[in-house]
Parts: sequence; structure tokens; C-alpha cells
Amino acid sequence: MTALRLHVPEPTGRPGGKTDFSYLMISPAGAVRRPPIDTPAADTADLATSLVRVLDDDGRAQGPWAPSIHPERLRRGLRAMMKTRIFDARMVLAQRQKKMSFYMQCLGEEAIAIAQAQALQEGDMHFPTYRQQGLLLCRDDISLVELICQLMSNERDPNKGRQLPVMYSYKRAGFFSISGNLATQVPQAVGWAMASAIKGDTKIASAWIGDGSTAESDFHTALTFAHVYKAPVIINVVNNQWAISSFQAIAGGEGTTFAQRGVGVGIASLRVDGNDFLAVYAASQWAAERARSNHGPTLIEWETYRAGPHSTSDDPSKYRPADDWQHFPLGDPIERLKQHLIVIGEWSEAQHQQAQQELEAEVLAAQKEAESYGSLLDGRVPSAATIFDDVYKDMPEHLRRQRQQMGV
Repeated sequence: MTALRLHVPEPTGRPGGKTDFSYLMISPAGAVRRPPIDTPAADTADLATSLVRVLDDDGRAQGPWAPSIHPERLRRGLRAMMKTRIFDARMVLAQRQKKMSFYMQCLGEEAIAIAQAQALQEGDMHFPTYRQQGLLLCRDDISLVELICQLMSNERDPNKGRQLPVMYSYKRAGFFSISGNLATQVPQAVGWAMASAIKGDTKIASAWIGDGSTAESDFHTALTFAHVYKAPVIINVVNNQWAISSFQAIAGGEGTTFAQRGVGVGIASLRVDGNDFLAVYAASQWAAERARSNHGPTLIEWETYRAGPHSTSDDPSKYRPADDWQHFPLGDPIERLKQHLIVIGEWSEAQHQQAQQELEAEVLAAQKEAESYGSLLDGRVPSAATIFDDVYKDMPEHLRRQRQQMGV
């Protein structure tokens, strides 16, 4: 009798070696069909294993998913991705200078949040993780200064020091408060979408989760509710290949795709090149239209790569090659959109350099202003008196007495 043996998935690469990305199953640009928005969920099984791509290696848009999108919107998307990357780099440096305790960047993943933000409408609600700062950085009505004040937990922190850095909360921007507990935002998004449908509203929800967090039970509960009630929600699984120091296979990404989990519970599912801005926009638009037309939820697996550390507390050189991102076959989302705009005559290297300089100056100016209100270095944090605020609409007497006892 053969003894049982536990299978433990392992990364395809090793520190100092070269990662084998053949498991990605990359389809040629333009090769994947685009079904009607009312297609039955079961008929998307092939779309959960293929890879929706629009941009080819020369930067040209190909196939049925190529969206009709004005070049000005693409330019705004490119600038937003550039600003997000510059912002991330500055904030990582500020953390190393001990001006804040913690930071998480989205290096290499910028296209996913920013392109989807363009495809959705005002009033739709995002339930993000800590790596979708692009949803905020692509908006003109969100202050960079305010974002940095939150990161530095200073006296102008809109969250009054009650949240970890990067855990923003902006109701007016359709950006639900980020939770440090993994996967909680997915059932919340499904519930919000169900409520929108019950009210007869036109707004939809968009849930965000990483590949590793799909192993949480909350994710599977959310899928069941989304399927049963045909909730108008997009469930975004950002497969950036790594969950902290664990390769995506640890969460079950070996030998299958995360998108197939959606098909298995009766949800239309797509697997999309997350570094292709046009593909992200097109797939998000398709899913949003499907939800808004009462055809049910969509699960989208975005293939991308976490180019930086999991956070400023992580050293990725311990578990993967230092130059891994350079070998990732889906490339850099900023370079790919830049190349596309150059190919269609709507951008140039000179414009790119000018935009880079302008955005660097904008981020630096915002950082300097935010630091004038304090940082972790100088201890200018929200008053201890604020712990009593926002608990009740009108402060009850027992809290008033406690605040007086504190002498604040």
C-alpha cells in the first residue's frame, strides 16, 4: 500500500534564480472572444482560463475587446499611473526616513485600479484592499496633502490617527474604509450591491481581493450570496503572484485559475491581462454593464505582478529573484500604455518626460505641505481628546466626564 504524502506547492523560481512564468497561459492579443453581456455564467468557462488582452507587443490594439476610448482619457490614465508610481516611491522614502510607520506600494499594478475607475460611474462603490490607491490618485477631488497627512498620522489626518497608514476612507469618492482583516470587504461589497438592487438604484459595487486572500472563507461566502441573489457587483481578484512571501500556488493557484472559482459557483468570470490598460478598461466596462443591466455579478482575475515588497516591512529578496519583475512576460503597464499612445500619435517621449517632471513636482510639494502639519518624527499627532469624537452623534455625559478626567 502506498503511503499518503502531503503536497506542498512551491514557487517556480528561487532567490538568485530565474522564475518560470510558463504557468501563466498567455493568450495572444486580440485572440479571446468577447461574449454579449447577458451570456450565461456557464458559457464563460473558456474565458476563465484564457487571457483577455488588447495591446500587442508593438502597442497596437487588437481584437473584439479593443474599447472605443478617447485618447484624452488614455492620457489621463497614463498620467494617473505615473503619479501613483511617483507617489509610492516618495512615500516609501518617507517611511525609510521614519516620517511614517508603514507603507504599501502598488508598483507594477497601477493599471488595474485606474482603468477600472474610468470604466465605472460616480456613485458606484469600491471596497478596496490596501493596494488600490490608484482609485484615489486618479481623481482631481482627492487632495494629495490629505492622503499624506493620513499616512503620517499627523494633526491634519482626516482619520484622526485611528487607521494604519494606507488605510484610507473616502465616502465621497466611493472608496469604502479599508480593513486590515483580509477578505472582509468582499461580502460587504456583495451586501452593498444587494441593497442597491433592493432599493431599485442604478449603482453597483466593486470588490477587491488579492490572490492569497481568496483562501479565506469570507471570499467563498461572498461568491455564494452574489450568485444566489444576482448581486450587481464586480469581484476583482488581483493575482499579483505573491501573497506576502507565499507564491500564489499556496492559495490554490496551481493547476487552475482563480477565475474558474467564479464559474464553479455560477458567476460569469474573466481572466484578464492586468498590465494592459485597454484590456482592464474593456473588461471592467463589460462587467459593469452586465451588473447594471441585471445580468448578475462578474468575477475578474487580473494577472499582474507585485514588483515591490509586500510592504515596507518585507524583504522580497528572501523568497524570489531580485530582478523577477524584469522577466514578467506581461510587462510594465505604464510603458505599454505609453507605447500605445505613441503608436497612435497621441504622445511622445518629450511629453512623457515633461509629465514626469510635473508630477514629481506636484507630489513633492504636497509632501512638504503635509509634513508642515507634522510627521512621526516630531510627534505632532491628533489630540488624545479626539478618541471621544465620532462615537455618538451627541457625546453622552459619561464620556464627557472621562475626557475631563484626562485633562484634554
